[in-house]
Amino acid sequence: MKAFLAVNHYLKSEKFDKLHAHIINSAKSHGVDMEIKTNQELIFCDEKPDFVLFWDKDVNTARLLEKRDIQVFNSASSIALCDDKAKTYLALLGCVPQPETIIAPLAFIKVDYSEFVHLAAQKLGLPLVYKECFGSFGEQVFLCRSEAEILSHINGKPFLLQKFVADSQGEDIRIEIVGGKAVAAMKRRNKNDFRSNITNGGVAKAYEPTKEEILLAQNACKRLGLSFGGVDILGGGLVCEVNSNAHIINLLDVTGFDVAPMIIEHIIDELL
Repeated sequence: MKAFLAVNHYLKSEKFDKLHAHIINSAKSHGVDMEIKTNQELIFCDEKPDFVLFWDKDVNTARLLEKRDIQVFNSASSIALCDDKAKTYLALLGCVPQPETIIAPLAFIKVDYSEFVHLAAQKLGLPLVYKECFGSFGEQVFLCRSEAEILSHINGKPFLLQKFVADSQGEDIRIEIVGGKAVAAMKRRNKNDFRSNITNGGVAKAYEPTKEEILLAQNACKRLGLSFGGVDILGGGLVCEVNSNAHIINLLDVTGFDVAPMIIEHIIDELL
């Protein structure tokens, strides 16, 4: 079986190189001849592998591959839903509990959002969480204690405002779902930041999720059409974010569970 691992052409670091090499080795151990291809290379590539494991967020390139009748995991539509926090929220709304959220209205030019921010702050209370709709590793996410602070972060990019869940300050649970099953979980904690991300200084330990937490994660992935994904859950059983290509090396280091071969096995089963 021939496959490509799709990665970003412009995102290069030791952290990502380690992850990509690990996935490649996991594929080879399951009899899959997997080759790394960047999103730029894939645009010009005429080869047609049996599948592409798409470890990037370039939705348009993923859709291009699907138009070429290539099986892509996760699908372009699922990646698009997870990459945009507003789309994630709307897809899960009414199906999965989430923090109360207000999506900023679209503006085609630079505008004064003061009135919107004031109305949102009245409804959600302060402090509240400001999130750009696109971003990873907790970047572009800020805890704002005043309307002025919220306004200082607005930069023309799509954003949303979210109720601050004080009981979960600096803490969350990450559950990895593969093929509808919970395969590993960790609890992350950051004593110095309201964001729990390990990249921002958080630490993690293996965690045994409750049946309710597993069901939440399963439902979120099912609703978003994910073959695999990492679901972040706050205290009180609120789904915070869903990742279509979570950094599974951290999960391996913390729990000892290697998700990469599980993903490969699931894809093979889907294709056979």
